[in-house]
Amino acid sequence: MTIFSRFCLPLAGIACFAGMTVTAAQEQMETLPPAAQASHHVDHFDELVVNPGLQLSEVLEKAYARTPMQASLQSRDVMVAARNRVANALLPSAPAVNLIHQNDAIGSGRGERDWQAELELPVWLPKQRDNRMKVAEAIQASAGASRQSLKLQVAGQLREAVWNIAVNENNLSLAFNKLQVAKKLQSDVDKRYRAGELAKTDAMLAEQETLRVEKEKVRAEAELMHARHRYYVLTGLRELPADYAEKQSVLEDYSQSPIWLEAQSKVGLAETERDLAQVESHENMRVLLNVRSSKGAFDTTNNDSVGVHVRVPFGGEASAAPVRAAAEVVVGNALTEREAMRFELEAAMHEAEHNLSVSQAELVIAAKQHEIAAESLALAQKAFQLGETDLVSLLRVQAQSFEAERAFTTRQIQVQWDIARYNQTVGVLP
Repeated sequence: MTIFSRFCLPLAGIACFAGMTVTAAQEQMETLPPAAQASHHVDHFDELVVNPGLQLSEVLEKAYARTPMQASLQSRDVMVAARNRVANALLPSAPAVNLIHQNDAIGSGRGERDWQAELELPVWLPKQRDNRMKVAEAIQASAGASRQSLKLQVAGQLREAVWNIAVNENNLSLAFNKLQVAKKLQSDVDKRYRAGELAKTDAMLAEQETLRVEKEKVRAEAELMHARHRYYVLTGLRELPADYAEKQSVLEDYSQSPIWLEAQSKVGLAETERDLAQVESHENMRVLLNVRSSKGAFDTTNNDSVGVHVRVPFGGEASAAPVRAAAEVVVGNALTEREAMRFELEAAMHEAEHNLSVSQAELVIAAKQHEIAAESLALAQKAFQLGETDLVSLLRVQAQSFEAERAFTTRQIQVQWDIARYNQTVGVLP
């Protein structure tokens, strides 16, 4: 006897009862809430209440507000304020006061005294203030772009979280249906075994099948709890929107994506900082205003005077070279990151378009398969009742029908998930 015969023939004796109850069991399970389905086998239970009035955009705001990256953004606000303060300062750097005293008491002792007080004021270099203003504006623009980019990244995490919940809820519902069918089969086999119509091995086989399906359901429950917990960690909410399906964006590329705009803003910032470094690689000219009070040797009167010094540095190309080189490195790194992001987004764009078109095509096929499988199951059940087919054939048709339902419901979810991923790639928020 082949393995196929050993396993399938005993089941054929009871499949006529099970076949008539599969559809009814599925319909019953569709009406059960996921919470009720997940209350038997797992110790931990992450409850999520469906709130019809909750929008996905509101959930996004909650998730964005609690993201750990907020601390980094706030620190950049401090940098923006500091740069603005430097750009709007009266002087390019801090002034200084010098005090000088000359006395010959330890030397010749002729009573010579000399007091000087100097105020040292740096002078703006040409275009230095304008470039500092440009850097301040670029930092502020880059910080704003980073905020939008971060919100889009959080939106991507949220989209993955909610659709992961949807997939796992569907898997649990399907597993629950399979378990109900398996339990019904086991019950029927036990009755026929006690009536002497089937062997004990058939009853044991039915029990093994029930345990196997029950194990699948336990795993499905666990995966759903994990998905719900990830959603809770991300959003801090115990509520889930009733509808989070999205309409596909009309955008066809990632040029408006905040992630791409952030990469471009970093290049702009690096270039403005390089321009500023070119200017500030030279030392500022300084003007010194002094007040002097002196008394010469054997002189009884003080001579008071004021003066001005101008300090003009020149040369300094050797010391300026590292500053300019460091600025060029920053620009190079920003360009590298932008081009790497371009490659990444182009790949993501291609995959988003392709995956969506593939999922839509698969959904059409799966819908047709589901329709054919349902019709085949009805015909097979009718044929079995009329004695025109055997139980093995009926079991095979039932298995195909169940798999077709799984493929159809999974593709329905996957199409919506791929639309959300497409919107994520082109940079559209929920």
